[in-house]
Amino acid sequence: MVILSEVGEASSSSSSPTYDHKYDVFLSFRGIDTRLNFTNHLHKALVDANLATFLDDEEIQTGEFLKPELENAIKASRASVIVLSQNYASSTWCLEELVLILEQKRDSNQIVIPVFYHVEPADVRKQQGSFGEAMAKHKVNMEVKTNLEEKNRLGKKMEIWKNALKQVSNLKGKDAKGRVEYVLSKGSTRVVT
Repeated sequence: MVILSEVGEASSSSSSPTYDHKYDVFLSFRGIDTRLNFTNHLHKALVDANLATFLDDEEIQTGEFLKPELENAIKASRASVIVLSQNYASSTWCLEELVLILEQKRDSNQIVIPVFYHVEPADVRKQQGSFGEAMAKHKVNMEVKTNLEEKNRLGKKMEIWKNALKQVSNLKGKDAKGRVEYVLSKGSTRVVT
């Protein structure tokens, strides 16, 4: 059992051998949904709890590959908080972050905490609602590709993204539904996984 607020304390005295952690927490979120509200409150609460927190200040445009800084920040973090919101799956960048975060969970025991921000875990798991719409748009974008190699590569990526969404929806996390954002963000520094 890990309490997120204890991650920062452990970073200086941890006996975790081979991983050099620059950040205690990496925040993965869709800026258009949560940057100016929940994620901003959460970031402040984490920083106030003395947790070194990575927050990308730039709005990420649609693209297939993560910026190297984001990839390095994910790998250099002890924990990741994934704010799953209405438009999260519409961003290939967010989906690529999610895949890498789950790889870090598997390979490096990174703590991963999903926050279901006004979305149902079942919608994420079954890719229905806004998650289904986003995946359908990704499929259309894949199908219009004329280069067969590119089409196949995107098809494989889509399968990886779908599996990642299923995996993250099955993790213990927080549900923002019906909760005051500021209070939820303060409580998220003590999420038990």
